[in-house]
Parts: sequence; structure tokens; C-alpha cells
Amino acid sequence: DRARKNFLWFAKGDFSKLIIVIVAFNDTMQTDMFFDADSSVDKKRRKIDKEALSSSLMHIPRMDIQLVRDLIDTGIREIYQLEGRSAESLFEDITKLRPNTPAYRLAYLRMAVYFSENDPPDASKLHPKFWHD
Repeated sequence: DRARKNFLWFAKGDFSKLIIVIVAFNDTMQTDMFFDADSSVDKKRRKIDKEALSSSLMHIPRMDIQLVRDLIDTGIREIYQLEGRSAESLFEDITKLRPNTPAYRLAYLRMAVYFSENDPPDASKLHPKFWHD
């Protein structure tokens, strides 16, 4: 396994940025020796929620993508639909759909409702930590 020894020597070198290029010449060097046998690229890929990412709710600064998915599932797809709504009642609706919803999302909901009701919003209030109890 001369290729593996050369790779290990190269990886242990003193480099500020290490870029490793693996090239298989005529299938003599198998690239799977550099990766775990049980891991695959498909397993490591995260499922991307394209609908939530492209939602107008993502225009709210520091908005949580999982919360956007929860709001879409409860029927809220636009920022203006948050106006006049209580963050606590929205959180109750979300927890009915998903009982294991983390409590930190309530702060994001409060921030989102504030953003929808104020034009222009105060920049200091556009952080979930401001709305945390």
C-alpha cells in the first residue's frame, strides 16, 4: 500500500492549508481506502427543504429554517400572515403538529411577529436573544 503511505506522509506535512487530490490511475489506487467503509456521500447529505428556503419567511433576519417549515405546515406562507398573531398561539399550533418542538423557537416566533408588524423594524430587536424569556 505505497499509495496509502504516501498519502499519510503528505497529510502529516506542515501545511497551512491542506488540499488533497485523490486520483485513481487505471484503478490501481482505490479511493475508498481514504474514507470510512460504512459512510457514503449519500448518507452524509442533508435533506434540503427547498420550499422552506425559498419562502418569503426566510427574509426575516436570523430566521430558523425548521421554524419556517413548521409555519408552512400550519398554513402560514407569507410574512404578512404573521401580523396581529400571538407568538404563543402560533407555538401552540406548531406543538400540536410536532409535540417535540424545542422551546427556543418561541423566541424566533416573537421576533418574526415583531418583524411583520414593524416597518422598519429596530435592528436591535432582530435577534432571538432579545425575545428570549
